[in-house]
Amino acid sequence: MLDSNMNQEVLSAPVIDSEQPCVLVLAAGRGERFLASGGSSHKLHAMLGLQTVLQTTLAAVQASGLPWHLEYGPHPGMGDSIAAAVKATAGANGWLVLPADLPLIQASTLQQLALQLAQLESRELRVIQPFYQGQKGHPVAFSRAAAQELAELSGDLGAASIVRNAAENQRLWRWDCDDIGCVLDVDTVQALEEARRIWQARNS
Repeated sequence: MLDSNMNQEVLSAPVIDSEQPCVLVLAAGRGERFLASGGSSHKLHAMLGLQTVLQTTLAAVQASGLPWHLEYGPHPGMGDSIAAAVKATAGANGWLVLPADLPLIQASTLQQLALQLAQLESRELRVIQPFYQGQKGHPVAFSRAAAQELAELSGDLGAASIVRNAAENQRLWRWDCDDIGCVLDVDTVQALEEARRIWQARNS
């Protein structure tokens, strides 16, 4: 789990815009799998190029031009983290829920998800789930009508129950994208090394 000092290394978040969805960057996890795999620091403090994983993720979020909020806790589970972030950004026109350990996410992916969300009926609960080569990814986008259910979440399963209910009620949209950043999280040292290779190839 990271402390509040972590947000001193990033820019201040912009004011929430009632016309746009807000990107919720979730950074409250303990990173136990990363440490168990041989990591020597919290995964969000690991270096990817010249920046940390967290800084790299936030750079993409900032480049998207969308409002964003960094949620660092402490929280007992991802559901609690999402709930706190939604309550802190109650004026937003929907949310893109993004774990902070996805440093390869591209700004264009966030922009496209926000555009798709804007085209849906915001007064009804709608969810957009990105997929990369058949694998479920993030951020998952939620319309403003999901606010109450998101704000009541708790536990370790995040918003899985909301996504499942949306699917059962034909309110879940699947979006196939070509951004590996949607699925490559740095939960282990091995995943970090793969992310570094892709990052270097992108920037060479």
